Amino acid sequence: VILIQGFKHARLEESNYKHLLVVGTGKRAKKFVQMVKGHPEWGMKIVGIIDDEPEKIGMDVSNNKVIGLLKDIPDILHQRIVDEVVFIIPRLWLSRVEQSILSCERAGIKVSVAVDLFDFRIGKLQATDLGGIPLMRLETTPGSPWQLFIKRASDAIVSLVALIILSPVLLLTAIAIKLTSPGPIFFKQERNGMNGRKFTLLKFRSMVLGAEKMQDELLALNEMDGPVFKIKNDPRMTKIGKFLRMMSLDELPQLINVLKGDMSLVGPRPPIPGEVTNYETWQRRRLSMRPGITCFWQISGRNEVSFEEWMKLDLEYIDNWSLWLDFKILLRTIPVVLFGTGAR
Repeated sequence: VILIQGFKHARLEESNYKHLLVVGTGKRAKKFVQMVKGHPEWGMKIVGIIDDEPEKIGMDVSNNKVIGLLKDIPDILHQRIVDEVVFIIPRLWLSRVEQSILSCERAGIKVSVAVDLFDFRIGKLQATDLGGIPLMRLETTPGSPWQLFIKRASDAIVSLVALIILSPVLLLTAIAIKLTSPGPIFFKQERNGMNGRKFTLLKFRSMVLGAEKMQDELLALNEMDGPVFKIKNDPRMTKIGKFLRMMSLDELPQLINVLKGDMSLVGPRPPIPGEVTNYETWQRRRLSMRPGITCFWQISGRNEVSFEEWMKLDLEYIDNWSLWLDFKILLRTIPVVLFGTGAR
């Protein structure tokens, strides 16, 4: 607060202000002008507004006058003190402002462009550069590269430590599966990962051999809506399969998937490719983050949640993601696993 007040006092001197020339008179331009005037501590001052319609010259825009047209910008730069020109324009103006921007470049004046290209409702535009080619990138997933790096590093470290600590449990579970039913210890299934990448999901086998081939005969018993298949008392379960699922022990081998980088500890559950083909367009956005072992679905009742609500929970996670949110979900997953809430 003291610093802000100090900046406000310093801005009383005219020479301390950054002088902006604003191009545009639309709603977004007016909002920008009002925002600058409402924050004197930013050290910015509007010296005038530019439009491309002669009849608007002299018009008042939030107590600032339209002082010229696009063609007048070179002269205005010579006649007035201008530190930066801010173009806040509609998309139809793109071809009209090129010469004006070049004039600013030749005069050594900084330029900022806020172009209303599309009406984005979810994503955020970010300016980037690839090999010298300027690009505008639309980001629909949250988090900075550093945050995502920390998430991935944490996944690798925690999954490795967990596999070491839980090795006796893994061994005992494997022996129990082998002694109680014929077939392999692990169940391997192709799943869709981040942005549709396919990988092999690992689980402890909790069903009899050939269980996937029997699914068509049991479709009438499906208790889930949407393209997901779940049965509470699935007849394909082995003797210890129901216990493994109730305690989520069948999920433990997915720590290997996390260690490999196919999955994360927290994230939307990885779907079967056949389910993804039946997704509506808005539901596919759940694939925009690395899938996880647990997420909102697991701590919200799992199979007691409808398919559409499940999809909305995943999108809520993506839209609000943070490292702190991951930590809270992991903590809330512990009692869910211990008490088998919503497991089938």
